[in-house]
This record gives sequence, structure tokens and C-alpha cells, in this order.
Amino acid sequence: MTAVRWMWLLVLFSATASAGWQQALPNAQVLGSGEFSWFGFKVYSARLWGTAKPLAADSPFALELTYQRNISRDELVQTSLDEIQRLSGANVSAAQLKDWQAQMQQAFVDVEPGRKIIGVFLPGRGVQFFVDQRLQHTVNDEAFARAFFAIWLDPRTRNPQLRTQLLGQ
Repeated sequence: MTAVRWMWLLVLFSATASAGWQQALPNAQVLGSGEFSWFGFKVYSARLWGTAKPLAADSPFALELTYQRNISRDELVQTSLDEIQRLSGANVSAAQLKDWQAQMQQAFVDVEPGRKIIGVFLPGRGVQFFVDQRLQHTVNDEAFARAFFAIWLDPRTRNPQLRTQLLGQ
């Protein structure tokens, strides 16, 4: 009888653990999608998930990146940090950047083709990062979350065409 109980607990735990990012954003639907390429090489495909179209400024959303190339965690962190700094300028301190770098080191992993990293923006709280369907790290810092997602959603993004596609415009 004890073995049966353990099996049921394992099944329940597995179901909860595999619920993934959708649990944080129920009823989400794809708002838009696109591809990011660098010098003709596909880097990732992106999908923006939300509960209403158009995306409202203070509504939760998820950005799903499915990688097409091998990229190290360090490269992902440094590229993100560079873009955050470019977009934020003097509005972000050296101490914040150092903290955010440490947070991204925990949130990101080395990626290979097919690996997904999903960031879920939670207004007033911050961001949850999922690798495939597993919660990797939570950052309880709304300023970081806004600065991070600005990489794709700010009008000054390096890829305005992808931004337009993600927003479904």
C-alpha cells in the first residue's frame, strides 16, 4: 500500500512540475512570432504569448525563444547585458548591472538547437525564466524584467521587424 501512495505522489509531483510557464499565464495565446537571424544564420525563433491583443503595457506575457544554434550561457548573458545597457543608458547603475548579470547567470543555460528559454513577465513582481518546461530561476525585480524585455519590445530594439512581428502588427 505504501508503494502505491508513493507512486501517486510521484505522478502528482510530475504533473505539477511539467505544468511549466503556462501555469503562470493561463489562457495565453500567441500574439505574434518571428525569426532572428544574424548575418544570414538563424539564431532563434520567437513567440510572444499574452492574454489580450494588443499587448497592454502592464499585462503579463511570455516571450518564448527556440534556439537554432549552439550558444553558451556566458554569451547569452553578455549579449543581454550589452543590450540592456545600450537601451537603459544612465538609468541603470553599475551595481544593478552586476546584480542583473548574476541573475541571468542563474536563469540561462547553454543552448543547442531546439532548446527553449521562456521568460514570463509578471507586472509588479519581475520575471520567471523557464528552460523548456522547467522553472529555472525567478527574478523579483520589476526594473530588471522591464529592461530585459525591452531588448525585444522597446521601439529602439536592434531588430524592429521582429518587434513588429512579435506584437502582431
